[in-house]
Amino acid sequence: MKQKAEKISGTIFPKKLYTQKEVDGLLEKKERDLSSQVIVAEEVAQTTDIKKQMDKKTVANLVKKSNRILVSISSHAFPFDFFPNTLNVEEGRITIIKRHFLSSEVHSIDISDISNIFIYTMFIFSQLVIISKTFEKNEIKLKSLRPKEAIFARRIIEGLRVFKDKQIETSNYSKNELIAKLAELSTTKIVT
Repeated sequence: MKQKAEKISGTIFPKKLYTQKEVDGLLEKKERDLSSQVIVAEEVAQTTDIKKQMDKKTVANLVKKSNRILVSISSHAFPFDFFPNTLNVEEGRITIIKRHFLSSEVHSIDISDISNIFIYTMFIFSQLVIISKTFEKNEIKLKSLRPKEAIFARRIIEGLRVFKDKQIETSNYSKNELIAKLAELSTTKIVT
């Protein structure tokens, strides 16, 4: 069965006839709208580029901070220490490596999570106790450290805690400048 297509014939009249001046006005309005959309798109692109650049700079600073070990000290048992424990102080965290016969433990603590640091000085060696807000046992002990090294590590950690509290960006300093500033910041005399 074939259906016949009906032809619609006739003329369509617009609802309103425009003058040339009105047509020109409508075209100018459309052009302005398009140009304002282009300007907005360019501003969004510039903002996105600025944000990308800031993000790249932030990531570069984080990488720089995470890779710089400011202080590294190890334990020294008498007469020999076959499995020395190590404390690495970085700009954003400290890492404690406890070595055993066939294994080792690694603890990382953010500087902002350290609540206190104690030094116990004995006859030849010192013990550094780091109290953490987040660690399960709440304290980490490093025994058989040289007293001067333990005091220096404590000063650097305390200085980093102050920098973190005051929101001072440490990646702007070179390693030697930062260590000097941190040691200078914590110059309280420790009685031994």
